[in-house]
Amino acid sequence: MNQRPSKIDRRDFLARSGTKTVFGLGAFGFARGLADPQPAVAADSPAVTGRRPKIAFLGTVVRRHSHAQHFLDRHTLGYSWNGGWQRPRVDVASVFIDQFPDDDLGRQRVKRHGLRLFPTIEEALTLGGETLAVDGVVLIGEHGDYPRNEKGQHLYPRYDWFKRIVDVFQQSGRSVPVFNDKHLSTDWDECVEMVDDSRRLGFPFLAGSSLPVTRRLPAIDMPHGAALKESVCVAYGGIDSYDIHALETAQCMSERRGGGETGVKRIHALRADNLWDRLASDDCRRTRQLVVAALSRSHNLPVEGGFPTDVPSIDWMRQTMPQTTGYLIEHLDGLRTTMLLTGIRDFNYAGMLADDTLVSCQMYLPMPGHGSTTADFFNPLVRHVETTMIEGRTPYPIERTLLTSGMVIGGVDSLHAGEKPVETPHLDVAYTAPKASTFWHN
Repeated sequence: MNQRPSKIDRRDFLARSGTKTVFGLGAFGFARGLADPQPAVAADSPAVTGRRPKIAFLGTVVRRHSHAQHFLDRHTLGYSWNGGWQRPRVDVASVFIDQFPDDDLGRQRVKRHGLRLFPTIEEALTLGGETLAVDGVVLIGEHGDYPRNEKGQHLYPRYDWFKRIVDVFQQSGRSVPVFNDKHLSTDWDECVEMVDDSRRLGFPFLAGSSLPVTRRLPAIDMPHGAALKESVCVAYGGIDSYDIHALETAQCMSERRGGGETGVKRIHALRADNLWDRLASDDCRRTRQLVVAALSRSHNLPVEGGFPTDVPSIDWMRQTMPQTTGYLIEHLDGLRTTMLLTGIRDFNYAGMLADDTLVSCQMYLPMPGHGSTTADFFNPLVRHVETTMIEGRTPYPIERTLLTSGMVIGGVDSLHAGEKPVETPHLDVAYTAPKASTFWHN
């Protein structure tokens, strides 16, 4: 297993690279009124020449239902799309897999599709040569046997692998689009450095989870420019894992509010009785209303005899899901986001507009073994990855995943500090979401 590189001091890195972050004006130049941050498209890129992109696929482990399996199968065999079967629009030119457990599927997939398996990341990017030889990189650093730190965070090698990719780009004198699955890193400076690298070298950087782009029930979006007062997501899962899914469920709606995203100033994570006591306070009246609205979109409420034991409410949740974990987030412009990790096994959003109108839906996530045999919520994310490799442009800003990565870190830090609020002046990540909807609605 590759050793973790020595930590780079962020100020020293920025000084050497000539890069400046401008969070107060909108992270990395993505503020309203500033120039389009999308990089220039190279003359020999697939976007210009029309040829099929060749991608390097990097995965931690390919076993049943691992993220690398979901992506690799779709990038090689294809996926269902709008009532038909979509053949891959990219060619997997190389594969690097870090771990091969007893239940490995990676070698079988390599043989089945006639792929080239390389022993290092560098060789996968250069196809065994001296310089970059692919048109895009897919980095799936999720699942596998990796250590945890004292906060319980899984130390997946996303940052480490990304830096090795960047090294190949620099040595080759050119760069190509990169996709990073889920959040960027467990360390904020590393998250920022990854985005800084993409800006400095001028390559499209797409990241995040499937929740913002999967189907929705009903198929709605937050009206662009809406006067939004508060957002809530009621979901399930663990910290530093499913919290990124739940936070992106809320953020992909919240970022469409009037004025765009401004950043986050404070995060308070609470568990069990501490959470319920906080939600019972007078200033959480609207939050309680939104929690019930989100719960009412769920298809997995706790039941007895086939139906809920009572009308959903905060008191009912306290009785039926007592060990819930919550992140209470204050944005710089006054917006509040509340994320609850419960036991309901789906992801539900509710937001309230200035005129007290409720906007709510479920981000549809039919998990294998729970109503489906395939994880087809990956289909739209794979399609966005392909489109990024083909067009040389990302469909939504990397700042969303940068901010949600920081929210995850802030929530974990708050819990680790004994469930105390954490001030987050560094999360002044401002950006504007695209007007077009990017979720799977066909």
